[in-house]
Amino acid sequence: MTERLPRTEPNNSTEPNDFTEPNHFTEGIRQAAAEWDTAGGPPREMTERMAKAGLLGADLPAGYGGSARSALQLGELTAALGAVCTSLRSLLTVQAMVAAAVLRWGTEEQRHTWLPALASGERIAGLAVTEADAGSDLNAVRTTIERDGGRLRISGHKLWVTYGEWADVLLVLGREGDRPTAVLVETGRPGVEREPVSGQLGLRGARIAHIRFRDVEVPAGNRVAPPGFGLSHVIGTALDHGRFTVAWGCVGMARACLDEAAGHVLTRRQNGVALAEHELVRAKIAEMHLAAESARALAERAARLRDDRAPDAASATFAAKYAAARAAASVSQDAVQLQGAAGCAPDSLAQRFFRDAKVMQIIEGADEVALLRVAEHVLGGRRARTAPGRNPAGSGAAR
Repeated sequence: MTERLPRTEPNNSTEPNDFTEPNHFTEGIRQAAAEWDTAGGPPREMTERMAKAGLLGADLPAGYGGSARSALQLGELTAALGAVCTSLRSLLTVQAMVAAAVLRWGTEEQRHTWLPALASGERIAGLAVTEADAGSDLNAVRTTIERDGGRLRISGHKLWVTYGEWADVLLVLGREGDRPTAVLVETGRPGVEREPVSGQLGLRGARIAHIRFRDVEVPAGNRVAPPGFGLSHVIGTALDHGRFTVAWGCVGMARACLDEAAGHVLTRRQNGVALAEHELVRAKIAEMHLAAESARALAERAARLRDDRAPDAASATFAAKYAAARAAASVSQDAVQLQGAAGCAPDSLAQRFFRDAKVMQIIEGADEVALLRVAEHVLGGRRARTAPGRNPAGSGAAR
């Protein structure tokens, strides 16, 4: 088993070209984002622009081509991008998910082979885990991974692979015998077939594809971690990282919808009176603000715990993802309602985020799964405090 990497000190540089000012990048894509949603995705050149902006390797160590950003810095970047285009933010997310898994569990050879290529945008990654009968329950995957001498043979059908249409390499979850196993599969290998997906509810610009593997052969060295660790360790690391960036992306979505709605009600007049003067409208704006700010507070807490490598960082990330996805869903819905017909227009940010936000409540752990994980964390802590021999009120508490 690969040992845990030493902690990397965050880069606190303030040079303008290292993307400490997100507006340098996001302002240039604000108008194009709505067009990408309609057209099915951004142009491939955006990967190079994102890499140059420091987005694709933001939290990777500098030794692997990254910028060594802290979790909080990564969150801020993700929120800035999420406030403009969920589909581009999803590229950052999936690239970072695969990179995080390889960084944590890959061999040194795998790290040096793949991480600089992912950070530079030379290679685009995809995470291939979902199947027809394996969504929230990834233990049910049926994709097979068979050892054949010094090679592995992969067969199966994966669904809803974000940027699967573009991906140069996929981190695939399958079963080697009865053991969950993760393996890197280059998409240029014989037997890899892609089926682009279009017309789905949200993430219409995320170049989603279904991927079929027909006896695809890869070197045994493409396996990440030993068999049996593919889900709990490798994919678990990827999904945890994904939840974190999804949470911050949703924080950006909620704030952007609130800003757009606030601007509308201040300038839109009916019978000579601005909408913002109506008490019901003001109350709704307040509710939207509180939802967005609450989500941000939980996302910041998750970032601090991740930076501190605290034991409950994963639970905090689950809580942040749940709260932020719900905030994005409710705030975007209210933004559409407050803007009326304008909120339903094809170029409306609110209607685009309204569709995207529903997807955020499903991916990387559906709302229901997140609630169960948060409950386990709360009840587990309570059990520990009330174990036999312990004073529930705390050591030395007065009676």
